[in-house]
Amino acid sequence: MAQKVSPPSGEEAREKFREYKKQARKLDRGLILVNTGDGKGKTTAALGVALRAVGTGWKVAVLQFLKGQWKTGELKASKRLEPDLVLKPMGKGFTWDKDRLDEDIEAAREAWQEALKIINSGEYRLVILDEINYVLSYGFLSVDEVIEGLKNRPKHVNVILTGRNAPQEIIDLADTVTEMKKIKHIYDQGVLAQQGIDF
Repeated sequence: MAQKVSPPSGEEAREKFREYKKQARKLDRGLILVNTGDGKGKTTAALGVALRAVGTGWKVAVLQFLKGQWKTGELKASKRLEPDLVLKPMGKGFTWDKDRLDEDIEAAREAWQEALKIINSGEYRLVILDEINYVLSYGFLSVDEVIEGLKNRPKHVNVILTGRNAPQEIIDLADTVTEMKKIKHIYDQGVLAQQGIDF
């Protein structure tokens, strides 16, 4: 249960903010953000940033490493925001069949090559690598190769990596890491993913 906290007075809050602004510095480079953890909301949070970025005039690319050609709400919405927001479900989706893992690995590698091309083009101020942490944790992609690509990106490009089990090396490289923690989830009651909420 959350503890009750008294809000600061208006003047106290304004003074804290003024002091923060004096000491804060502006960055002249793009950020790397990671949304990980076992809770819901990793992709949702990244898409919220995408919406904010488009609203400020940035071009945004979202590459989905696990989703195939599913008709998700975000895919349909992205069509309304083109060309400012481009969403690409990469490949056919993943088989998760142990006898066909080579197809999953190949799809992950193709998705990463496309992501690298988009990042290095410099055309998009924000690039979201949705669910890439899964494929990294499964060993379908080389963590070192992804880190090298992120380090060598154009200076102004921001990147968000989502998915459970973010490798420690990715966490160490990131500027901001958020861990979504599951406290309670409707899935645990046997309810399937809900359209408009989960996809």
